[in-house]
Amino acid sequence: MGFVSFAGRVLFASVFLLSAYQEFIEFGSDGGPAAKALRPKFNKFTKHVASHLGVVAPRIEIKHVIAATIALKGLGGLLFIFSSSFGAYLLLLYLAFISPIVYDFYNYDIEKAEFVQLFIKFTQNLALFGSLLFFLGMKNSIPKRQPRKRIPKTKTG
Repeated sequence: MGFVSFAGRVLFASVFLLSAYQEFIEFGSDGGPAAKALRPKFNKFTKHVASHLGVVAPRIEIKHVIAATIALKGLGGLLFIFSSSFGAYLLLLYLAFISPIVYDFYNYDIEKAEFVQLFIKFTQNLALFGSLLFFLGMKNSIPKRQPRKRIPKTKTG
């Protein structure tokens, strides 16, 4: 069972590791294609949050956001492979922050093709989020192995 669990964690983490590797290779001086795709969505998201909360978000360079996502996915994926709860929390953090920004299906009309594509990707990230929560729940529910206490033999006669 140990090998099957390890293989499952490797396959699961490969989604994040391959994505981080691809973004790292394409990063360049401006953040690469990921930054170009994220910039308008991030700006729209910060304007949306500012209009609803009345708080102006600080100016953040997109290439720093991309670098942070690469670090979260890379480090989280590697730690998750070795059954680390911290790695799972890093991946949860990544999914919680990036999914509503990148897959902003709520900004499109239901009949549009973009809505369907973004909604499918968003629900896939939601499934990944749920499986990470399941992993953490199972990891915390399994009791740690306790060393057996030896019962001293009574000496007779």
